[in-house]
Amino acid sequence: MVNQEKESTAGIRRRGCSYQEGDFLPEESFKTWYNYTAALTQTPHRLIDRILTRSTDQAELDAKARSQTEMKKTLTWWDLMWFGMGAVIGAGIFVLTGLEAREDAGPAVVLSYVVSGASALMSVFCYTEFAVEIPVAGGSFAYLRVELGDFVAFIAAGNILLEYVIGGAAVARSWTSYFATLCNHKPDDFRIMAHGLTDDYNHLDPIAVGVIAVICIIAVVSTKGSSRLNYIASVVHIVVILFIIICGLIKADTKNYREFAPNGARGVFKASAVLFFAYVGFDAVSTMAEETKNPAKDIPIGLVGSMVITTTLYCALAVTLCLMQPYDQIDVNAPFSVAFQAVGWDWAKYVVAAGALKGMTSVLLVGAVGQARYLTHIARTHMLPPWFAIVDAKTGTPVNATVVMLVATAVIAFFTKLDILSNLLSISTLFIFMLVAVALLVRRYYVSGVTTASNRNKLIACLVTILVSSAFTAGYWGLSEHGWIGYCITVPVWLGATVCLWAFVPQAREPKMWGVPLVPWLPSSSIAINIFLLGSIDKDSFIRFAGWTGLLLVYYFLFGLHAAYDTAKEDEKQWNKVEQGKNGFENKHDNGS
Repeated sequence: MVNQEKESTAGIRRRGCSYQEGDFLPEESFKTWYNYTAALTQTPHRLIDRILTRSTDQAELDAKARSQTEMKKTLTWWDLMWFGMGAVIGAGIFVLTGLEAREDAGPAVVLSYVVSGASALMSVFCYTEFAVEIPVAGGSFAYLRVELGDFVAFIAAGNILLEYVIGGAAVARSWTSYFATLCNHKPDDFRIMAHGLTDDYNHLDPIAVGVIAVICIIAVVSTKGSSRLNYIASVVHIVVILFIIICGLIKADTKNYREFAPNGARGVFKASAVLFFAYVGFDAVSTMAEETKNPAKDIPIGLVGSMVITTTLYCALAVTLCLMQPYDQIDVNAPFSVAFQAVGWDWAKYVVAAGALKGMTSVLLVGAVGQARYLTHIARTHMLPPWFAIVDAKTGTPVNATVVMLVATAVIAFFTKLDILSNLLSISTLFIFMLVAVALLVRRYYVSGVTTASNRNKLIACLVTILVSSAFTAGYWGLSEHGWIGYCITVPVWLGATVCLWAFVPQAREPKMWGVPLVPWLPSSSIAINIFLLGSIDKDSFIRFAGWTGLLLVYYFLFGLHAAYDTAKEDEKQWNKVEQGKNGFENKHDNGS
């Protein structure tokens, strides 16, 4: 099938943003209104088929042929490590640290970073095993499609795209805030007030749009060029972070730590859920597996190494900030710059602002590279129009996907305030990371044709119990401020389910090149922590999350389901023809001999 697809596109060199027939809804279900009506009547049957059908590792690798031009393999572990740090260290640490220290955690915000960092590191391990064995641009979408099926993968994919758009918008607006500090102005001096809009959407930000436009051009031109620019920006950024830590500790006052956790454990975990935003971005590195020279070596070093360094720096920065200023006096817009101003080092705020701008520029750049590759691979499955899957023949980058995603990011950044963006982003991220951990357990414990029905049923029972007990723990945390009896039930149930999985269900698959340690304990803990942090997020964010998921389902039932179904059935026909051809050749050969 792959060879046939390559042959059909031989000699065609597509350029970005070009259009030809078949780029949008080319599937059989959309060729006539009669076909489309017939497809809609088959929606229940097709939905069941897509829920129960799982992709394979090889099918995801073969899907690369639909981009017509392959991405260039130019990245090493060194590139991935700097991409990882560039993707993660940005608006989260420079903006949300001050906000959460002041509003929720106090100086105990360092513990919030430890909790969210531990959760992120567990997710990194899960991502790494998948990225090594399925080195494609689709990242978690491809991993979920292989282990949990098309339907779950699509819902996750929609939230992945939302995560990137919102994350980029939040960072772009933070870029404006630190640029204002550098110019001795307030952020709103560079924003346009639209009094006809509601309060959360009336601070229009043209600078954020301009920054995104520049990032778009860089991301479109070259992945290796983006890597070099990110490397330079990240080095400068790390130097500035070390400056903040060393000079900030010189002005430290231990009296500021007397009231360490003013809101107790609840404040620490509530801050952790929001500060998870500060770790968003490492999953973008997994989408670069297709462009990595040696995935088995480069991805584990790049992903795990960047996350360990990032978590260490985050904790040091959080400690430094709360030692410089009483937590209730920390500025929520530019906390580090104002903290240096408060201790008499007014000049240092310019160094901090410049470093923050460098960091946020790296985050935007890596996010632009990663989100385009997600969209590219989703379009390869035809869940979205295949026009988004086209890789430019000259640059070797997915131009269409990059431009569309960054236009959406610019629109959101123009209107929406940071606090709304960060909470909604954390929900999408925690939800996806939880699904990837579930997918890893399914990958290790279930292989079709190998796992017995009895072991499959045990696996399902254990997974359901782990998920339900984790959800009840999170729910009890959210509803009961001072209770503890519920934890005496839910936590032992989670522990018992994990023990049963470890003791009574044999693993059906061993990792070929690199594997997550401590299975099932590490992925099970990742599931529990991610769901627990979800329980600390405000109700309005869940309402927005549900609204977005509802829109995804409408699109899926009207278009995505039928396009993916037709594509899958066409692939099956192609494979059957290949198999029949092989069998015919073998029979002819046998008769001839």
